[in-house]
Amino acid sequence: MSESLYARLGGYDSIAAVAKTIFANHCKNPSIKTRYADSDADDVVRLVTEFMCAGFGGPEEYTGKDMLSAHTGMNISETEFNAVVDDVMSALDTHEVGQSEKDEILCALWSMRPEIVHV
Repeated sequence: MSESLYARLGGYDSIAAVAKTIFANHCKNPSIKTRYADSDADDVVRLVTEFMCAGFGGPEEYTGKDMLSAHTGMNISETEFNAVVDDVMSALDTHEVGQSEKDEILCALWSMRPEIVHV
């Protein structure tokens, strides 16, 4: 059996560090920063960390809403979705995540697109 994405990324602490960088990237990105202006940074980072850990094969439980419930009514555009994906990929580069893992995460992001864009 191959190692989970969670294990290949280094577990909880490494994934939490990536989540913090993702949030920082979002807050600087002109395409989406207003979406995060009134967010509780600690809460967003906690939820993103849980989401990634659970989705990547870790033991953590995700306590947030499903993607459709979380994004319904936000009218997120293609441009905004792409900006989020770019920020995630940039964070992965910052943390020197391997190409295979980045490809896996990119596929996961794109699979969620129908539950996020224009819902």
